[in-house]
Amino acid sequence: MPIKIPSDLPAYDVLTNEGVMVMSPDQAARQDIRPLRIALLNLMPKKIQTENQFARLIGATPLQIDLTLIRMSEHRTRNTAAEHMAEFYLPFSELRDQKFDGLIITGAPIEHLDFTDVTYWQEMREVFEWTQTNVHSTFGVCWGGMAMINHFHGIKKHSLPHKAFGCFRQQNLVPTSPYLRGFSDDFVIPVSRWTEMRQHEVDQHPGLQTLLGSPEVGPCLIEDPAHRALYIFNHFEYDSDSLKQEYDRDVAEGTPINVPDNYYPENDPSQKPLNRWRSQAHLLYGNWINEIYQTTPYDRADIGR
Repeated sequence: MPIKIPSDLPAYDVLTNEGVMVMSPDQAARQDIRPLRIALLNLMPKKIQTENQFARLIGATPLQIDLTLIRMSEHRTRNTAAEHMAEFYLPFSELRDQKFDGLIITGAPIEHLDFTDVTYWQEMREVFEWTQTNVHSTFGVCWGGMAMINHFHGIKKHSLPHKAFGCFRQQNLVPTSPYLRGFSDDFVIPVSRWTEMRQHEVDQHPGLQTLLGSPEVGPCLIEDPAHRALYIFNHFEYDSDSLKQEYDRDVAEGTPINVPDNYYPENDPSQKPLNRWRSQAHLLYGNWINEIYQTTPYDRADIGR
């Protein structure tokens, strides 16, 4: 089954050309089926690129997905056209009474700030509380995951002396987890952050379980059953050249940056990087969608009860 998105959203043509099944709202209305309603709270500056990345992953399952794009109510992006935001995004303030089977909260380039210094932190806290009554399963990504685990458990993020930047090996710590069906014992995943969560601090909360982790860059994926949430601090959704774009940008701006670890062949930036995480990315998000499908109430009004 396809993912339902507006036919004039840029992701529609991108995914169609990649062979991902997509359908317009008019086509979806002709199907007698209960789609899964998934929201994307997009905090990244490059909105369209992020839309493409997550729509590609959640649109690859056999289930019909109805994707809703959300923005913070008062925050205005400077990197995406206002017309695009007005046409395709709804502010959180207009969705408070609605219910969703799933919600993805993306990362944001604000990890150098204390959580309380983020201009929309109060509304972000309201979003986290709202997920407990209006969302069946939430997936916090990078800063979104760090902020959510801090809100519910008080676990702090810590600044790193050097940016964790590159493709780092991860260990499958709980092979029996339904979220890790089909996963290899170890694999690489893109990492791009100046902060970290520390495993010994996570271990102080017995309700949390680390599913994926790395000796080099710490916990990667954490399950929080009590809050029906997953927190991932790295970037399965990244395109093949996402780290390259970040590296080239920093080099062009004169920002000190190391060559991404274990990313370019022979660590040579003149060579084309190879994608070695795509299959695991599809597995993870496909498993998440499947778990939602298996456990969400048929009557969406029952979510959160």
